[in-house]
Amino acid sequence: MTTAQSAFDQAVERCAQEPIQVPGSIQPQGFMLVLDEQTLRVVQASENAQRWLGSSAQQLLDQPFAALLEAGFDLSAQLQQLPDDDVFPFHVADVRLHAQASYSQPLRLLMHRHDHALIAELEPCGASTRADFHPLVRSFVGSLHQAANLEELLEQSVRQIKRLTGFGRVKAYRFDAEGNGLVMAEAVDAGYPSYRGLCFPASDIPRQARELYRINRIRLIQDATYEPSPLLPTLNPVTGKPLDMSFAALRSVSPVHLQYMRNMGTLASMSLSIVVDNQLWGLISCHHAEPRPVDFQTRTACELLASVLSLQIESRESHTNTRQLLDLRRHIVRMLSSMADRDSVNEGLLALPEVMLDFASASGVAIISAERCDLIGSTPPESHVLALVHWLSQRDEEGVFHTDNVQRDIPLLPELAGYVGGVLAVAISQIHSHYLLWFRAEQVRTVDWAGRPEKLINDATGSLSPRHSFELWHEEIRGFCTPWHPLIIEGVLELRIAVLGIVLRKAEELAQLAGELKRSNKELEAFSYSVSHDLRAPLRHIAGYSELLGEFEGQNLSERGQRFLQHIEEAANFAGTLVDNLLNFSQMGRSALRMSDVDLNALVDTIRTESAPDYVGRDIVWEIAPLPKVIADPAFINMVLQNLISNAVKYTRSRTPARIEIGAYEHDDEVEIYVRDNGVGFDMAYANKLFGVFQRLHRMEDFEGTGIGLASVRRIVERHEGRVWANGEIDRGATFHFALPLHPLQA
Repeated sequence: MTTAQSAFDQAVERCAQEPIQVPGSIQPQGFMLVLDEQTLRVVQASENAQRWLGSSAQQLLDQPFAALLEAGFDLSAQLQQLPDDDVFPFHVADVRLHAQASYSQPLRLLMHRHDHALIAELEPCGASTRADFHPLVRSFVGSLHQAANLEELLEQSVRQIKRLTGFGRVKAYRFDAEGNGLVMAEAVDAGYPSYRGLCFPASDIPRQARELYRINRIRLIQDATYEPSPLLPTLNPVTGKPLDMSFAALRSVSPVHLQYMRNMGTLASMSLSIVVDNQLWGLISCHHAEPRPVDFQTRTACELLASVLSLQIESRESHTNTRQLLDLRRHIVRMLSSMADRDSVNEGLLALPEVMLDFASASGVAIISAERCDLIGSTPPESHVLALVHWLSQRDEEGVFHTDNVQRDIPLLPELAGYVGGVLAVAISQIHSHYLLWFRAEQVRTVDWAGRPEKLINDATGSLSPRHSFELWHEEIRGFCTPWHPLIIEGVLELRIAVLGIVLRKAEELAQLAGELKRSNKELEAFSYSVSHDLRAPLRHIAGYSELLGEFEGQNLSERGQRFLQHIEEAANFAGTLVDNLLNFSQMGRSALRMSDVDLNALVDTIRTESAPDYVGRDIVWEIAPLPKVIADPAFINMVLQNLISNAVKYTRSRTPARIEIGAYEHDDEVEIYVRDNGVGFDMAYANKLFGVFQRLHRMEDFEGTGIGLASVRRIVERHEGRVWANGEIDRGATFHFALPLHPLQA
């Protein structure tokens, strides 16, 4: 960080920490007396009280407040009107000061309780009466329901407030998510610059000022050149701290803001807060080129209009949000219905691509599961999406991740910004990296600022100085997408909970089916074992008697009879082999695994030595890499390798030379072994049939076999908690893989 940037950041922080709610002084168009709630004696007084009362602030301390007013004024009776639970200034009465006071005209007495004190503010009465405003307020309230949209609603408001106050310019602006204010409506006299459609930067209103605007909805600055009148003593004797004037009508304001007003050519201002759902939604800001008083009655009427406007906006936004929420939930119901009707979440969502996009008003969607990455619409390439999913999985935070600027918020993946502006992502599994991601394209836009949005640093004090120019200044904003609406984020969370429910239900159904399948498999294994065992004896009898018949009676048979007898013998032998293989296959699911260290190199060497007679005279090139040791059942793993190697020898019969390669890869959590050949291969369209019982991809006349070997391989590997798969190409060879865990549970 540069020295200049550091100094700027420190100045911004000092500005944000300025204690504007305890300024220690007031604006001088009236005076303030702070009273002890029990005795009603003065404990603090503004210095300018001498101008009104003829006595110094020091002389006023500990004086009974009633003694400062004209004789006959019943203060106790008036104080009974003061609401106990209201912190806002309340018009108690119009009063006159005692006979010896310097000021003889009526004063408006406003009082409120706050910060363990009773705060009295007195200011000159204006010429207006409440009855003057009644027709205007009634007309305004009646016209609000006729406004067609938000802009028209704000236009009516600024025009009416301008009529009430006579300010030269009245504008209404709305804050965006970053706190910048866009002027949406304006009523302005000739000679005043117009700010309609321009933006005021968030830095114009520090965070503590925004909070004050939220809790105290009106602020008047009658003259930006005023000299503040300090409160004496500086500390409130009751609390020992400066008095909190958050709700005082005469509260003095920050010198930085007064300079800001003067730079704008404004010497009087009044701000009315628009508060929606207890958040500062916007402001109505009134400006005048000359000092301008606004009496209490007028301020009260304007505050009422601003409150009615706030309620009207809140009602409209609530209605809009309700409609949007209903629309989101209709989309959720459609997606959930589609998922429930299909075997997987992916298939259900892919069946409704437009619903997925419309749900979040997105330009693209990615559906990530352990096996696949499905993309809909305009998205980054799959490699970038998977990198994003990896980044998301490394974050400690759970729930929804969203950004309207990926370049700013995902600096580790700068390439994403070339494809999208924003991302909304949610995990739909608590175990696996399963995600739903929505993408929005970058929206390049031009912002018209009311002056260049920058602050200057006072070299002498190190504090911020407000900008001097409010002339139109254009800025092109890049890298951002349309922000994700909070309701969409809420809808995504609802969708996540619902999807997890569907996944859990499907998991329960699968567990139930797995249990039933397990029972069926056990019954089938028992049946196949029994049948295979019982068939062995008669098949051996058929083979044996066929052989004996050939030896003893073969000379008496015709050539045709001898051929029939040979077929009977071959069929009996094949059936016997098939029964033996079935018996072995059924035993694989019944026999306990005896796990130990297995040297794969030794197994491969033994298998090659034992099968050498089967390929005598053939030209076979063996390429055997060093193989690791694994934890497995030696007998079963020997059967796996024997099946795979014998298949490689068999299906390379037509190759000269035949090439058989055996090797292994070690991964983080498993060992992968492969057997590759340059034989006849297979069509990958039928790869899912390879490991099924009695599944054959080649004619028995071309390649002998019972169709049980690869099924046995799969059963053995899966019993070792491993996995098996194959790759092939017709007439280009095949590769069979099986992977075993480094640390099997049964070890």
